[in-house]
Amino acid sequence: MAYGSEIRTDEARTSSPVNAGSRAWKPLDMPELEYTPGLAREMAPLYEKVKHVIPSIEWPFFAPYIHAINRLKKERNAVILAHNYQTPEIFHCVGDIVGDSLQLAKEAARVDADVIVQCGVHFMAETSKLLNPEKTILIPDNRAGCSLADSITAADIRLLRQQYPGVPVVTYVNTSAAVKAESDICCTSSNAVKVVESFGVDRVMCLPDEYLAQNIARQTDVKIITWKGHCEVHERFTPEELMQYRKDDPGIVIIAHPECPPDVVDVADFSGSTAAMIDWVKTKKPRRVVMVTECSMSDNVAVENPDVEFVRPCNLCPHMKRISLKNILESLVYMREEVHVDPAIAGRARQAVERMINLKN
Repeated sequence: MAYGSEIRTDEARTSSPVNAGSRAWKPLDMPELEYTPGLAREMAPLYEKVKHVIPSIEWPFFAPYIHAINRLKKERNAVILAHNYQTPEIFHCVGDIVGDSLQLAKEAARVDADVIVQCGVHFMAETSKLLNPEKTILIPDNRAGCSLADSITAADIRLLRQQYPGVPVVTYVNTSAAVKAESDICCTSSNAVKVVESFGVDRVMCLPDEYLAQNIARQTDVKIITWKGHCEVHERFTPEELMQYRKDDPGIVIIAHPECPPDVVDVADFSGSTAAMIDWVKTKKPRRVVMVTECSMSDNVAVENPDVEFVRPCNLCPHMKRISLKNILESLVYMREEVHVDPAIAGRARQAVERMINLKN
């Protein structure tokens, strides 16, 4: 991953489960994970909510973990932030705060807890740490990276500033803290146009997602300077794939994330951030829809929209899928993996994130 020496995590995470940060957390005993008749009755209302996206054969395995995690959250005074791309048993059953990158960033800034468990990828955990420097931030698997975040480094930003002196740098939140520290402001897919136009200039760098930048450029008069970074999930979609869906069912509705290539977005009926896609489905209530994004999001939206049929073009994020109920539970028991951001870059990176959060309409 591109974090390298710029980001420090607890190197003793396996041999020493005690937090090396500002508070010495004691490890707890691992709970019993048995699916008993009593637990089945207690968990039945929760399963009723998710039963059409979690097969009944899987629930006896998930339920003991969910029960233990929700109990330990209270004991640790912890909250779990779950991104839209997490699987339903995480998103709907243990997540306290759920949403897209912007929603999670905003909530992380005002969460009232001692511990934040980030069920997402590494840059999201870093963002939580930037906004909560005194809190303990955990990520259940430190290997949960991001192809897009890995596509650009802080050194790349410094070289771009030399190449384009005076041009503002907008970086997507899908970047390391070191990259954010070299930026003027961050953006997400839901607010990118507003952020780009907030400078009141005719030219802006929007990095690193090339496709997001190209899609933004079609919505503004500001000239966008791009970088060749891509999300390995969204870059795999093709217009031919989507046109085949239309051929198979002319009445199908297609909605796409703006990290997709522009020719994919052109085929879609709607394009927006994950939050905007969810709102669109809830409002429009299409009979049958294809959500052109990470596959688990369709499962999560289906829970609250049981009358909508979701056709799933199943591109999975391998990094998001490193997060599991098992390692969430272990993170709470042993207080690992803790995320630290180098103080030398944390202040500047925090400013870039806070400028985005505080940006007025």
